[in-house]
Amino acid sequence: MQYFLVIDQGTTSTRAIIFAADGRKCGVGRQRIQQHYPQSGWVEHSAEEIWQAVVTTGQQALQQAKLTASDITAIGITNQRETTVLWDKNTAEPVANAIVWQDRRTAQYCQALASDRTLAQTVAQRTGLLFDPYFSASKIHWLLENVKGLRARAERGEILFGTIDAFLLWRLTEGRVHATDATNASRTLLFDIHTQQWDEELLKIFAIPTSMLPQVWDNCADFGVTNVFGEAIPITAMIGDQQSALVGQACIHKNDLKCTYGTGGFLLMNTADQCIHTKHRLLSTVAYRLQGKVTYACEGSIFAAASTLNWLRDNLHLLANAKDSETIAQSLENNGEVYLIPAFAGLGAPHWQPQARAAIVGLSYATTSAHIVRAGLESVAYQTRDLIAAMIADGASKPNIMRVDGGMAKNAWLLQFIADVLNVQVARSTSIETTAWGAALLAGLHTNVFSSLAEIASNWQAQRYFEPTQDRKAVEAMYGGWQQALAYFF
Repeated sequence: MQYFLVIDQGTTSTRAIIFAADGRKCGVGRQRIQQHYPQSGWVEHSAEEIWQAVVTTGQQALQQAKLTASDITAIGITNQRETTVLWDKNTAEPVANAIVWQDRRTAQYCQALASDRTLAQTVAQRTGLLFDPYFSASKIHWLLENVKGLRARAERGEILFGTIDAFLLWRLTEGRVHATDATNASRTLLFDIHTQQWDEELLKIFAIPTSMLPQVWDNCADFGVTNVFGEAIPITAMIGDQQSALVGQACIHKNDLKCTYGTGGFLLMNTADQCIHTKHRLLSTVAYRLQGKVTYACEGSIFAAASTLNWLRDNLHLLANAKDSETIAQSLENNGEVYLIPAFAGLGAPHWQPQARAAIVGLSYATTSAHIVRAGLESVAYQTRDLIAAMIADGASKPNIMRVDGGMAKNAWLLQFIADVLNVQVARSTSIETTAWGAALLAGLHTNVFSSLAEIASNWQAQRYFEPTQDRKAVEAMYGGWQQALAYFF
């Protein structure tokens, strides 16, 4: 049996998972990542803490699996995207905290750039993205402008940039490899997804020295070798977490659709070799690049999904554990006309309101804490419908099925409600670890353990299907209430 070690570096935790080639999970290490909120709308991580967590969790996974580094065929890396790290080329030390994808500090700067409509259209055509603080470019610019002496050091070639994958690769290879993959590059707002090259004009707009940037490789490649876990292990796959889940869910055919419900919610539709330039404020992105061939996806991003429940648990103390939300929602006959707009870090697609803040709408004397918890869950379904409606408006066919994964996919009440709101069959994968599994599959593809994506897809199985059952009139009334609640922001 061959084994793969996957580094799954997420927004709230770092995990290392060892998979056997048959998909069995053999060992897991997990460590929570501290969130830093220096100011309203700012979100940071310690890149050094993330690195130490990678080493620790990798060792934990090996110990739990009763394996050593010599038993591992290859490593795959999947990561939170857009989060930005700058580090010293000579010492490998981060020069500041990592700025997380959720961070909104560059909202005004991005809005100023977006006011040039011709420029905004050019950027959308080249990158598939919008001028928004979500993406890496404005974060790099902010650090260069606000960390004392950093711009001069960068212009001297002393500072490197990377999304989390590139930073980890630099550390894993002890500074031998500065590279990223096409999916992570496509989330920076600096990468032309058609030419598959860094865009010189965008680098000038954001005043970013080219010397800071990593090389961009396929998702399956020889990314180097690490000795961190005791013996040499090749690193053969890197991919952004949402694209990794797309692969893990075997969405390899045109119009295949998946949604991952983790910290945020991320809906991706495979568009094959067609890069769709949306008119309804979705994103075009690289789904994966293999042997130089690019497969594209249309994406909609929900900034707050599980993080909404975490806020209800940690800040309002309305539930002891996020998983209790399922029982709480089941205890109510209806939502009491209460809606929670989870704009804690602004609203994502298709609204793109970075300055918006969260609100609870429809409170009355009859409202209980249970109604607010249920409203938090319902918001995930309504936001998903907003995204699918935008995709359909862009010309996509109404989907018949949506594959789901992520921690929130454990909540059967939520998945049933999503099926009802979308009027679409929802399929929960046999394994909800599809993000990590996608990186393992790609690592195995490069080492010839798997022969093709078709072989990978043939092995996908659903653990459970959720069919729409609720009265359509009642569903439409609830969704209408959501739209009215959103109207407070527009």
